[in-house]
Amino acid sequence: MTGNIRVGTRGSALAVTQTTTVAEALSAGGRLDYELVRIRTEGDVLKGSLAQIGGTGVFVAALREALLDDRCDIAVHSLKDLPTGIAEGLQIAAYPERVDVRDALCARDGLDLAGLPAGAKVGTGS
Repeated sequence: MTGNIRVGTRGSALAVTQTTTVAEALSAGGRLDYELVRIRTEGDVLKGSLAQIGGTGVFVAALREALLDDRCDIAVHSLKDLPTGIAEGLQIAAYPERVDVRDALCARDGLDLAGLPAGAKVGTGS
């Protein structure tokens, strides 16, 4: 394949990093250039829990629309956020090799996982 490919992504730092990694892998042969197309999703605008703002689809609906409206050729998104049903006319075409799956604990005052008190509440994010 040669030419230019428009790669849709959310605008968050994590999404852009993941998308750039995929786009660079696609262009590694030197015959394909890429352009990142940042798509603002409802999930990026609304504040609150997923339950309050409408579930996981709020992060991908705008990406699906951009694909179907020909504003991008492909889109890169975290599989964990995709709804279980795939939109008509679209498909999951590929996924990259899995990278290190370990998590990190970032805590104040030098606290480590073993030092968490019983019943401690730990916030998570990706």
